[in-house]
This record gives sequence, structure tokens and C-alpha cells, in this order.
Amino acid sequence: MKIFQQMLQLRERKRGFHLITAEVVNALPQIHELKTGICQVFIQHTSASLTINENADPTVRQDFEMYFNKAVPENDPDYLHDDEGSDDMPAHLKAAMLGSSVTIPIRNGRLALGTWQGIYLCEHRNHGGYRTLVISAWGE
Repeated sequence: MKIFQQMLQLRERKRGFHLITAEVVNALPQIHELKTGICQVFIQHTSASLTINENADPTVRQDFEMYFNKAVPENDPDYLHDDEGSDDMPAHLKAAMLGSSVTIPIRNGRLALGTWQGIYLCEHRNHGGYRTLVISAWGE
């Protein structure tokens, strides 16, 4: 069994849903050495998240942002955690809903994503800054 791991610092992005599949693949080229395996991508932040979804039509990413903003509104007077701005607590809630990692099978040296699937960075803050990922892959 082979095990590989790499840290990846993503550039700052505006609030929204951003495809990062190519960045993940480029950060860990050793994936190509694995015939069969698993790749886990983990984000080291509590106000951004990761998910896998539609990678072709950009309106899907816009609709995701619209939905989550409706589902978890800013400026809710019931929030106690608001020291870092009105987008902070909603960002934590959105990140909890979507999750901090994705797991993808590796098949013949490639991520076994479906035809229309991509890895999203879900940036929930207006000014979230750089985001750090830990990418781990293992297999044979």
C-alpha cells in the first residue's frame, strides 16, 4: 500500500461555490501511481466547506449560493456568535451542513468522479482569506 499526503493553500476567493478539482489533482500528482485507492480532501476551516456536485453549468453554483443564503440568513438576532461580522455564524452553520471533507475513489490513477462531478470549495465568508486543504491518497 502507498500513502501520499499534501497540504494545499487555496488563494482567497469571493463568497460562493468554486470548482477546485484541477487544483486538488495538481497538488497531489502521486494519485497517478495508484491503480485502486481513496482520496480524501479535508478543509482546515470552520467557515468554509467542501462538496461534490455539478461541474459544467455555472448556474448550479449560483443556485447553491442563493439557496444557502435563504436557508441560513445573516443578521438573525438570535445568533450569539457575531463578533466577526454578520456573515460569521451563518458561515459556521453552512459549513456544518455541507461538511469539512470529501472522499473520492481512485481508479486507474485518476479520481473516479462522474462525468459531471467536480470538487467545490464552498466559501461562506465575504472575506474568508486563504483556505488550507489536506489531501490524502492511499491505495495500490
